[in-house]
Amino acid sequence: MTGFPWHTFATNLPLTALAVLAVLLVTFAIALAVGMHRVVDIAWGIGFTAVAVVAYTVPAGHGDETRRLLVTLVTAIWGLRLAAHIAWRGRGHGEDPRYERMLNKAPGSRNAYALRMVYLLQGGLIWLISLPVQAAQFTPGPLGVADVIGGVLWAAGLVFESVGDFQLARFKADPAHHGRIMDRGLWAWTRHPNYFGDFLVWWGLFALACGTWQSAVVSLVSPLLMSFLLTRGSGKHLLEQHMKDRPGYTAYAARTSGFLPLPPRRRPTSTAARP
Repeated sequence: MTGFPWHTFATNLPLTALAVLAVLLVTFAIALAVGMHRVVDIAWGIGFTAVAVVAYTVPAGHGDETRRLLVTLVTAIWGLRLAAHIAWRGRGHGEDPRYERMLNKAPGSRNAYALRMVYLLQGGLIWLISLPVQAAQFTPGPLGVADVIGGVLWAAGLVFESVGDFQLARFKADPAHHGRIMDRGLWAWTRHPNYFGDFLVWWGLFALACGTWQSAVVSLVSPLLMSFLLTRGSGKHLLEQHMKDRPGYTAYAARTSGFLPLPPRRRPTSTAARP
């Protein structure tokens, strides 16, 4: 097996950065046209898809072709599904309260502040988190055990995320459920099936980049950072801060696992015993 092609990989990095920047700048222009910055959330999945496609076109003569095609397809499937879901979920709604609160505190121009603190920051995160997607394109050697594990984790994560999103959308579509907490299906086993699904997806993509120790090392920051964001950053932690005062949420949190899917508790436990 030949070594990891560092030079070609390094050549790829600025190209994928430009692809992400292009996606975010186009999204920013659309946001200005429609008067809402919530459209940036749609660009999250599209940005990863753009990285995968650009990286796939670069490493001619490097990397296993089957792995290259596989990682491109699974990234695009995940990214485009997520983008479509967020676009569908946000139809007919105004500005996201998160961005409204942030931009109300903007020093100077709201749009310039949004460009710096939302779009460019998100673009940097996309590029950094996508390192396994990029490194896997350059990993030599045929598919192995790590790739099988990665494929299984990715598939499980996509199913978990998709089913969780579908169940929540169907629950919210029923007017009888207005103001109620979703505690059925996967949501009875974890308070965040969509975030747990994302967690599996990115550890799966990392496994696809583990064909060499060099590609594994350069990619490790991605699942670690994504795990932090999902559990302690803008994912679970931020959402639960928003939900904590909703009627019924305290009881739901007491009987339902905070992240990892576990059987629901029969009796609520104290707040200190929450996972």
